[in-house]
This record gives sequence, C-alpha cells and structure tokens, in this order.
Amino acid sequence: MSGSRGAVIWMTGLSGAGKSTLANALHRRLKEAGRPSIVLDGDVLRRGLNADLGFTHEDRTENLRRVAHVAALFMQQGFVAIAAVISPEERHRQAARDIVGEGFVEVFVNAPLAVCEARDPKGLYVRARRGEIAHFTGISDPFETPLAPDVLIETDRTSVDHAVAQLLAYLSAPTPSAG
Repeated sequence: MSGSRGAVIWMTGLSGAGKSTLANALHRRLKEAGRPSIVLDGDVLRRGLNADLGFTHEDRTENLRRVAHVAALFMQQGFVAIAAVISPEERHRQAARDIVGEGFVEVFVNAPLAVCEARDPKGLYVRARRGEIAHFTGISDPFETPLAPDVLIETDRTSVDHAVAQLLAYLSAPTPSAG
C-alpha cells in the first residue's frame, strides 16, 4: 500500500461502532499528507446513489455492490476510498473484495452492541428495539463478525487518533512482492 497507489479501506461494523468518525478522521489525515482520499459513507450514499434501495437482503446486497464499484473507480484513479458501511455478512465483504481486487483492506471497526446502543446519536437502536425499524443489523438482523479482517480497531478501547495511526501504519507498510 505504500506510495501513491490507491486503496479501498472497507470499514465494517455495527451502527454506532465509529466507522464514520474514523473514516472522516483518516480522510483529514490523508488530506494533510497530500494523499487523495474520499469518504464513501453508507448513510450518505443511501440518501443519494442508493436512495432507491431498502434494507431487505437483496437491497443490502445491491447497495454494497454499488459502493464497492464506486470505491474501485476512485482507487483506480489513485484515491484512498474509505467506505464506511455496515456490510453485515461475510458474503457482502467478500463480494466487495472481489470487485475491488488488489488494494482492498477490510477494517473491522468493532465495539460491543451495548456501547453502540449507548452512542446511538440518531436513536436508531431504540426505534429498532420498539419494532419501528425492520432489518436493523444487530437487533432484528444478524451481523457476522469478520473472522480475519486486515485491520481490527476496537473503538471502545482506543482513541480515534490511535486508530488513525494504526490505519496509516497499515497503508504505509510495504506490500509483499508477488513471485
């Protein structure tokens, strides 16, 4: 990942785990370093590009397929595309990895469900527990914990600055040569 090659930082985790906060902080640091980057926030994309999709399994799959293709396009232009998306199933994350190819970095932004519920700035968990939101990951729909993410960040145990430093170290590490 060293140099100015593009990459896709695919941040997966529950709502409230800190994906968007971390994505925006990483974007700021990359920008300060003169490295082109963009944040592809799942919530923002669902209000625009993916506004025609709901939260059924089929719609979620299509949402993530679109995000992966957009991220890949930015990566091909030399950007670090930071996708902050729940992507609750292993098959979603694998499909994104297949679309992007070399340069895909799976980051598990992990926090216990209780911590995510306590952080819940939009009140989504309360509404999901009352049955007002169907297909809510972590409540009425499952989240498959990544078994071997490229980077694990436990946001209930580390600061945003430390997590960003961890990601920057991963991005600047030399990639193993093929052959």
